[in-house]
Amino acid sequence: MRKRNWRFVFTGFLFLALAIGFFFFMTIIAPSSTDPVEFMKIVGQASGVVGGISLALIIVGLIGKKV
Repeated sequence: MRKRNWRFVFTGFLFLALAIGFFFFMTIIAPSSTDPVEFMKIVGQASGVVGGISLALIIVGLIGKKV
Protein backbone atom coordinates (compact mmCIF):
# COMPACT_ATOMS: atom_id res chain seq x y z
CA MET A 1 0.00 0.00 0.00
CA ARG A 2 1.31 3.42 -0.92
CA LYS A 3 0.42 6.74 0.67
CA ARG A 4 0.12 9.63 -1.75
CA ASN A 5 1.81 12.93 -0.98
CA TRP A 6 -0.91 15.47 -1.69
CA ARG A 7 1.33 18.43 -0.84
CA PHE A 8 3.57 17.56 -3.80
CA VAL A 9 0.55 17.17 -6.08
CA PHE A 10 -1.02 20.51 -5.10
CA THR A 11 2.34 22.30 -5.31
CA GLY A 12 2.92 20.78 -8.74
CA PHE A 13 -0.43 22.03 -10.01
CA LEU A 14 0.29 25.47 -8.54
CA PHE A 15 3.68 25.65 -10.28
CA LEU A 16 2.10 24.47 -13.54
CA ALA A 17 -0.54 27.19 -13.37
CA LEU A 18 2.10 29.81 -12.55
CA ALA A 19 4.29 28.71 -15.47
CA ILE A 20 1.39 28.91 -17.92
CA GLY A 21 0.30 32.28 -16.52
CA PHE A 22 3.87 33.62 -16.69
CA PHE A 23 4.20 32.54 -20.32
CA PHE A 24 0.95 34.14 -21.45
CA PHE A 25 1.61 37.31 -19.45
CA MET A 26 5.00 37.68 -21.11
CA THR A 27 3.47 37.33 -24.58
CA ILE A 28 1.68 40.62 -23.86
CA ILE A 29 4.97 42.32 -22.94
CA ALA A 30 7.08 40.80 -25.77
CA PRO A 31 6.18 43.28 -28.55
CA SER A 32 7.66 46.17 -26.55
CA SER A 33 11.00 44.37 -26.16
CA THR A 34 14.01 45.30 -28.29
CA ASP A 35 14.38 41.65 -29.43
CA PRO A 36 11.00 39.92 -29.02
CA VAL A 37 12.12 36.62 -30.53
CA GLU A 38 15.01 36.16 -28.09
CA PHE A 39 12.80 37.40 -25.25
CA MET A 40 10.20 34.71 -25.97
CA LYS A 41 12.91 32.04 -26.26
CA ILE A 42 14.10 32.85 -22.75
CA VAL A 43 10.54 33.03 -21.41
CA GLY A 44 9.71 29.70 -23.05
CA GLN A 45 12.77 28.04 -21.55
CA ALA A 46 11.99 29.35 -18.08
CA SER A 47 8.35 28.29 -18.34
CA GLY A 48 9.41 24.89 -19.64
CA VAL A 49 11.76 24.29 -16.73
CA VAL A 50 9.11 25.23 -14.17
CA GLY A 51 6.53 23.15 -16.05
CA GLY A 52 8.85 20.13 -16.05
CA ILE A 53 9.55 20.45 -12.34
CA SER A 54 5.82 20.73 -11.67
CA LEU A 55 5.08 17.57 -13.68
CA ALA A 56 7.81 15.73 -11.77
CA LEU A 57 6.29 16.86 -8.47
CA ILE A 58 2.84 15.69 -9.55
CA ILE A 59 4.13 12.27 -10.60
CA VAL A 60 6.21 11.77 -7.46
CA GLY A 61 3.30 12.90 -5.30
CA LEU A 62 0.86 10.50 -6.97
CA ILE A 63 3.27 7.55 -6.73
CA GLY A 64 3.77 8.22 -3.05
CA LYS A 65 5.82 6.15 -0.64
CA LYS A 66 5.42 2.76 0.93
CA VAL A 67 3.77 2.70 4.32
